[in-house]
Amino acid sequence: MDAFYASVEQRGNPDLRGLPVAVGYPAARGVVAAASYEARKFGVHSAMASVTARRKCPDLIFVKPRFEVYKAISLQIRAIFAEYTPMIEPLSLDEAYLDVSEILEGMEIATVIAQEIRAKIKATTELSASAGISTTSSWRRWPPVRTSRTASSSSRRRTARPLSSSFRSRSFRASGPPQPKRCIGLG
Repeated sequence: MDAFYASVEQRGNPDLRGLPVAVGYPAARGVVAAASYEARKFGVHSAMASVTARRKCPDLIFVKPRFEVYKAISLQIRAIFAEYTPMIEPLSLDEAYLDVSEILEGMEIATVIAQEIRAKIKATTELSASAGISTTSSWRRWPPVRTSRTASSSSRRRTARPLSSSFRSRSFRASGPPQPKRCIGLG
């Protein structure tokens, strides 16, 4: 899901739409749980200290997290996923891996499935979602890095080397210190 917590807050409060929003606490020891795209333009991102976020974006609006609301919406989204496959691997309230290999005949169909899922999510929740499609679990997190917040993308193993050469491996989300060494050997 795209800027999930912040998008939920903007959806629920039209006065926040188009403004830089951070879900989290503005206290000295607070942390940003999610940042709207308007806040991201200033360099604000999740896991950033609230003090740093405020310094980067003085007009940043902090909204207290409402995890019970996020969980309810997440369950709606997972119900949509379940229409396509029982093989759902949730990572968090706003992210999951789906294995649709049982209903696939090729990458093109996977792209269609991703587009359908994204459209259903938008129609049901009024929130946008991104999708990355891959033939291996090693690459499943990477494609969304290249896409806009309303896009789907895919990568086949044979395109891994050209695709990987355009990024520093540290740009992977969830890419810790060991990951770059593993990525260098791919292809």
